[in-house]
Amino acid sequence: MQTPAWQQALAQGFSNLSSLLEYLQIDAPDLAQSIQASQQFSLRVPREFAALMRKGDLNDPLLRQVLPSHKELLTVAGFSTDPVGDRQAEHSPGLLHKYHGRILVITTGACAVHCRYCFRRHYPYAGSTATASQWQGILDYIQANPSIEEVILSGGDPLMISDKKLGEWLQQLQQLPQLKRLRFHTRLPVVLPQRITRELTGLLQACRLNTIMVIHTNHPAELSPSVAEALHKVAAAGVSLLNQSVLLKGVNDQCETLVTLSERLFEIGVMPYYLHLLDRVAGAAHFDLNESAIQNLQLQLLARLPGYLMPKMVREIADEPSKTPL
Repeated sequence: MQTPAWQQALAQGFSNLSSLLEYLQIDAPDLAQSIQASQQFSLRVPREFAALMRKGDLNDPLLRQVLPSHKELLTVAGFSTDPVGDRQAEHSPGLLHKYHGRILVITTGACAVHCRYCFRRHYPYAGSTATASQWQGILDYIQANPSIEEVILSGGDPLMISDKKLGEWLQQLQQLPQLKRLRFHTRLPVVLPQRITRELTGLLQACRLNTIMVIHTNHPAELSPSVAEALHKVAAAGVSLLNQSVLLKGVNDQCETLVTLSERLFEIGVMPYYLHLLDRVAGAAHFDLNESAIQNLQLQLLARLPGYLMPKMVREIADEPSKTPL
């Protein structure tokens, strides 16, 4: 059987810091601590995403999201390995039940890109992923809780799973009459648009559940023509498209950047959904902004954007019954 093009592209991505910087024509002589950081949380960058970065610019906003930094090695008060309380919300391996009416399934620990601010960078995927043997238990849990109307497929990234396996899961979920909605949280259409295959869009179009795909984009430079084309295919399959971003110092903490992002998303058929304040995960403190800067930025965005393009600025707090708006 021929390997799908998206998996070939995935295999050709960067996993070596020196190789990535050489490709970007960046001379960084002292990489010892950055390499140490990448040993704790590995580097992974698809070539298509790297191609969108500015050559020779160590401060490129896309590069900053994936570049291992010596700052990740610092211990900072208030930053932990489980900042949003995933572990205490875990009812069985791979099944998180935090909010009323919906559950989240950790489908895989794999991602196409390793974002340095990832709130699950320390998550113990080896024992907390919905494997094939645990899938029936998840279906049983849903049936035993009739208030559950929505399933969120997360990870890792759920689109790292093959079309065949996704098809099997979707078929089983659709057989549960209580379910109304299916949601994907994914970064793959942005960093690896080849993942949007004909087989995948066919599965999405045939699904009886009201399907939502929440992509993750932080900067307008990520939204290349190939990304727009991939998302148009998803929308044509009847899927609602939303975007969530993370507010990151040195990446998208300027009003003009976020205004352009919202406008560009809307142009390609994606509604701005959430602008998350940084989850305080150990290793990501250098991306954090102070509260006054955040509030000032929110006021600037409210003055610039129409309401339908204004993402909800929220923080996720462990044990809270919903996201907490700013």
